[in-house]
Amino acid sequence: MKVSLILATLGRDLELLDFLKSLLFQTYKNFELIVIDQNQDGKIDRIAEQYSQCLDLKHVKVNFTGNARARDHGIALAQGDIIAFPDDDCVYEKDVLEKVVGEFACQPTLSILVAGSYDFSAKRFSIGVNSRKARYFSRLNMMGVEFTQFFALARIDRRQFYLDHDFGIGSKYAGAEGFELLYRLLRAGGRAFYKPDIKIYHANKDHYTLGTARMLKYSTGIGAYIRKFANQHDPYIGYYILRKMLIAPTLKMLLALLTFNPGKLAYSFYNLVGIWRGFFAYGR
Repeated sequence: MKVSLILATLGRDLELLDFLKSLLFQTYKNFELIVIDQNQDGKIDRIAEQYSQCLDLKHVKVNFTGNARARDHGIALAQGDIIAFPDDDCVYEKDVLEKVVGEFACQPTLSILVAGSYDFSAKRFSIGVNSRKARYFSRLNMMGVEFTQFFALARIDRRQFYLDHDFGIGSKYAGAEGFELLYRLLRAGGRAFYKPDIKIYHANKDHYTLGTARMLKYSTGIGAYIRKFANQHDPYIGYYILRKMLIAPTLKMLLALLTFNPGKLAYSFYNLVGIWRGFFAYGR
């Protein structure tokens, strides 16, 4: 199986360099990297030229911005059997692709595989939804985050395999493009498995010590994708309305109050504000 890695990048070079270095040491070699370059200043031109000599790397320069739109552009260029969307600031463990291909080969009905996201530590999780145990999951308990998801093209509903351009960095709603895509594919019958011993490293940026601005920005995407499926009268989305928009943030704020943690309280409050803001703004 060939793996197509579609990487949208804007404004980063050193972080991208770290990711490219991790690809050099992959134990599985049948992969291509499609870099959708949204920089207008040639920021990564030399890096891409250098690594195209030792990797199957396609450097595609575009005149638009937006993570979802860029990834969609890459899907049209991909030649692989498996597609993934690595972030330009993540790093792969050396056996990531070998384990991904092996899992799909062992499970012929598996269409979606999700790796664990780690905070540059073999034990400490980073952003996204993670667990210590491997398990199958459905749209009611979605796992991972967009840069940890791998899709077997021949086993998914291809009509549903696209990114909604309203979601993601550089779009109307800054986050949740991965969850929006994952929910659609699971609703269409995709079979998904989460395996935490496939390790992808990414700095933990979803923490209250980093302030509230990022949470307020990205949580609007969560509210918006919930509203999108609520507008489609999807009965399962009621679970997320209760969990994401009411119960979970309320419990987090109560816990912050009980532990006298004003930073965490503010963080949880702005998470709730952002979700409701995105929910009411979607479709306007």
